[in-house]
Parts: sequence; structure tokens; C-alpha cells
Amino acid sequence: MLTGKHILLGITGGIAAYKTANLASMLVKLHADVHVIMTKNAQKIISPVVFEALTGNKVVDDVFDRDSGYPVAHIAMAHEADVVMIAPASANMIAKLANGIADDMLSTTMLAVTAPVYVVPAMNTYMLEHAATQANIEKIRSYGYHVVEPASGYLACGDTGKGKMPEADVLLEYILYAAAYEKDLSGKKVLITAGPTKEPLDPVRFLTNHSTGKMGYALANNAVRRGAQVVLVTGPVRLPLPLYAQVIQVTTAQEMYEAVDAHYDEQDIVVMSAAVADYRPKYTSEEKIKKKDGAAVLELERTKDILGSMSERKGGRFLCGFSMETEHMLENSKAKLERKNLDMIVANSLRMEGAGFGTDTNIITIITKDQVRELPKMSKDEAAKEVFDQILTFLH
Repeated sequence: MLTGKHILLGITGGIAAYKTANLASMLVKLHADVHVIMTKNAQKIISPVVFEALTGNKVVDDVFDRDSGYPVAHIAMAHEADVVMIAPASANMIAKLANGIADDMLSTTMLAVTAPVYVVPAMNTYMLEHAATQANIEKIRSYGYHVVEPASGYLACGDTGKGKMPEADVLLEYILYAAAYEKDLSGKKVLITAGPTKEPLDPVRFLTNHSTGKMGYALANNAVRRGAQVVLVTGPVRLPLPLYAQVIQVTTAQEMYEAVDAHYDEQDIVVMSAAVADYRPKYTSEEKIKKKDGAAVLELERTKDILGSMSERKGGRFLCGFSMETEHMLENSKAKLERKNLDMIVANSLRMEGAGFGTDTNIITIITKDQVRELPKMSKDEAAKEVFDQILTFLH
């Protein structure tokens, strides 16, 4: 995903520096070329050897290092970077950035950077909230730096509050947003549905399905990374919320319908990947549940056909549905494409290992009126890319 991309990590002297090792490892696994600049104080927290082993590149810490591998290291590293992240960013480094001070390798390099820069403050709550630190943060924002909000919780110093560095997987999302894709969906509004719905039987029990929302969230992440303005309507799942997306959390099929209906008309692209429960109980109070031979008999009724309802007012937007089948996948999916008046349908089978609910992989077939593309097993992130790659062929 990051093949050919140059990522520059700046590490300052905060206890959270150890977390950056995990971030470096994640970036390398995505085939990025990762370079690290450490301050002298950062090296008192974690050894440069860790990052050299993870990245395969020498850690640079001195403007005048003649063995850096560059003729003029701070200029060359600044120019080759596709994205820069300083994590953790100490109060001292933020003050240097705010005031143009260049007295070490990292602060000197930053004056020459033209790529997107993400600054990740991590420090004691009182240091973070100090008027000087807050003024410096606002100042670097005015220079165009992106400031990642610190998390809250128990800090290494023993205080509790805001100032924790977010986990590596969160920081990775900012880098992927900046560098993973060309912004080929810039200016497009995309609505995506994800996850299951839950239809309550009573205050304790409900009808649902095995959907985890992983495919829908992968689609939302991909669209965001490509520059789209994304609305994600999601049923109850346990996944990190996509960066920069407007997330609307719902529970029932009716709530999902109402959320989609409220945002549908303003969209350019609609991708409905949610596994909406087909039925809901006709009655929810125990008094109205019928008894037969001493056992409860549950009467069901159909939930709203969200995809069908939206296709009736399709207009000029691109409409993509999903099809989960146990048999006759191709035939049933083609019929659904025609019946629902879709531009495209993404089909997969519950019978195939590595596809369907709960997995990190998928095996999809992309079907349009003129084409059937059968794809091999791949990660859901890769499958999401293929879906939007296909959609873009229709938009261009």
C-alpha cells in the first residue's frame, strides 16, 4: 500500500517514543521506505539500534554526520519525504517548530520540509495545557502542520488526563490518508453502509447476523484515503472509526434506512455493504407474543428494503450493492443487479474459505451489466481498493 513512499519519522524525548517502534514496523510491512531522525533526548528513551533494525536505514541525529548517506542530510531527507510524522512531539520540539529554531537535526530538517507534516504532542497534562504550549500548537497549525490530538488516560508520570500518544494503528491511519493514494475521489461525496442491524425482541434479546462490519469499514477507509467526503452509516460493531469520515451509528434496519434516506440525495456514490436483518418481530412486548402448545410463537415482518428503496430514486448517482450467497452466487447476484437497478454488485459466497463474515480476507466477484471480474483471495483493504478502482472506471 505504501510501496515507493518515503516516510520520515521524527522522534523526540518523550516516554512514548517506544510506541513509535511499532509504527515503524507497521510502515515497513506496508513496503514504505522509512527513515528516522532522533533527538539526543529521544535516544535516552529508546536506542537508535531498534529503528535501524526495523527500517534497514541509519538513524540520523546530527546535521554534520558525514556517514549519513546523504551529501547534505537535512535537505535531502526533507525533500525525499512524502509525509513526515513527529511522534512523540515534546513541548520543547513544538516550541522550536513554532519559532523557527533549528538547533538540531530534526528541527533543522523541518525548515526544509514541503511534504505534509503530522505533529503528535505527547506529554504531561499540565505541560500540554500550559498557555505557552497551546499557543505554540496554534502557531504551528497556522504554518500548515497537522496536529494529532493526544489521547486521555493514565500517564507515565502518574497523572491522569490528556497527553497520551495515540496507539500506532491510529497514527498509521494519518500516514495512509496522506500518502497511500492519489486523491482520485476528491470532490466526491460517498455514502457507505456497514455492519449488521439488531432487531429487538425484548429488552434482553434481539435478531441479528454474523456481520462484523470489516468490509464496510475497509471501504470507508479507502474512500477517505482517496479524498472523498464520506458518510458511514454503521450498525453495532467493534471497530475503530474511520479517520475523517462522518459516522452515523444506528441499531435497527429502520434507523439505518432513515439515516441513509436523510443523506442519500446529496451523494455521488452509494455503496451498501451492510448485512441488514431481513426480518424483525412484529410484536416486541411479551403480552403480544402468541402461545402455541405452551411455547412462544414469534411473528415476524419484513424490514425495510433499503437498497430497493434507494434504487427507486437512483438519479445520476452511482449505486453499488453487495450480495452474500450460499449457492448460485453468480446467477443470484446478476438477478439482484437487475432487480435493484444497480450499477454494480459485489458478490461473495459463505461457502468459500477466507470469504464472508468475520474474516480479515475476502474473495469477491465484481459484477456490472457488461462485466464479471472474479478476484482471488485478498485482504479486505485490498478488496475495498478493487471496488473503488472499478467504480472510478465508470466515473471517468
